[in-house]
Amino acid sequence: MGKSPDSDRRRTRRSGGGFSLLELVVVMVIMAILAAIATPRYGQAVARYRTASAARKVAADLTFARKRARISSTSQAVNFNVANNAYQLPGVADMKTSASDYSVSLSSAPYKARIVSANFDGNGDVTFDGYGVPDSGGTVVVAVGDYSKTIVLDADSGKAEVQE
Repeated sequence: MGKSPDSDRRRTRRSGGGFSLLELVVVMVIMAILAAIATPRYGQAVARYRTASAARKVAADLTFARKRARISSTSQAVNFNVANNAYQLPGVADMKTSASDYSVSLSSAPYKARIVSANFDGNGDVTFDGYGVPDSGGTVVVAVGDYSKTIVLDADSGKAEVQE
């Protein structure tokens, strides 16, 4: 007697319908190895990005303070607080609450950075006069993890630049 076509169809579905436990384990091991390789690299990329973003923010705010001083023809200070990883522009209304001075905390999101140092002729404050000229040049160093960037404020021009 011959086999019925229905029994061949059932046998074919059973034999090709899934993965063995060994195949699933091999795939899981490969995925775990790839994740172990990718995770540190992703963390490093995030740290580099946050460092660069924090440095650009500091440079942009120094430029803002300089321009504000020139436009208003009055002095504008930028006060760095290294211990709190923050800085403040006294006399400038904060965008979130106009009742307080403009301040930036680099330790909070999205930067999660720290201010390593802020040195303007021996102190952590710089003041732009009514012409936009700083009372001294200096540097601010920000870091996330092992990555750091230096923002340089030119004493003559008042221009703030992130060093690469």
